[in-house]
Amino acid sequence: MTSQQGAAPDVDMNVPSVARVYDFMLGGKDNFAADREVAEHALKITPDGPQAAQANRAFLRRVVRFLVAEEGICQFLDLGSGLPTQGNVHEVATRHDPRARVVYVDYDPIVLAHGRALLAHAGTATVIQADVRSPQAILEHPDVRKFLDFDRPIGLLLFAILHHLRDDEDPKAVAATLSEALPSGSYVAISHFRDPGERHPDASRKAQEVERIFNQSLGTGRWRTDEEILSFVEGLEVVEPGLVPLAEWRPEPGEGTPRQTDTYQTFVGLVARKT
Repeated sequence: MTSQQGAAPDVDMNVPSVARVYDFMLGGKDNFAADREVAEHALKITPDGPQAAQANRAFLRRVVRFLVAEEGICQFLDLGSGLPTQGNVHEVATRHDPRARVVYVDYDPIVLAHGRALLAHAGTATVIQADVRSPQAILEHPDVRKFLDFDRPIGLLLFAILHHLRDDEDPKAVAATLSEALPSGSYVAISHFRDPGERHPDASRKAQEVERIFNQSLGTGRWRTDEEILSFVEGLEVVEPGLVPLAEWRPEPGEGTPRQTDTYQTFVGLVARKT
């Protein structure tokens, strides 16, 4: 997307967007020069950023398959869903259970426009525009209540979203509000940027440098410690293998483990169950 012609209404092409930077990392075309500038600056420090973005999508697909095929979860609330790409949640979920229902939530108007176009005839999914910093409004949104049955287990997906909340925006409280609304037997899945600290000092140094770039350009981006990330699922049962680099979470048979770079160590994920 390189001109005003392709832009959705109310979109400032000069202001970078998290969703569009991520789209660029995935090799998509729904991004502007401002988004590419942020991404390219970050790639000078962590050149394997696109591989990390791909690992996040692969992690999402494995999590959804696990929840549907093995745990019987057939409804999902996907916050910070980003621009549609191959292997969306509803596509993976309905492959294993045609009854699956998905509500996508994002703040970016371009995501809303593309999502509505993609889902116009899907029937199994919908997309709403909302801010994750207002979790109660999301939970009370009429489309959320229409699509999801809060008397049955739900898969709450928080992929690459909590690390875009500053500490003063209290991401722990956001996660807690959402988790508390879920019925027993529900699952929460999170992917998050990590600062590994003294265990991987080079990776930690690069994480802090990329965090500085993200906060200067996007205004958001927080690489947190394991303890901080685990606090988002406090009171829930973390399923095996716990909080690990994305590629290490239940890889499919035959999947090779990527080269363990600094970026590999600084993008992690987990799944937790509400008992």
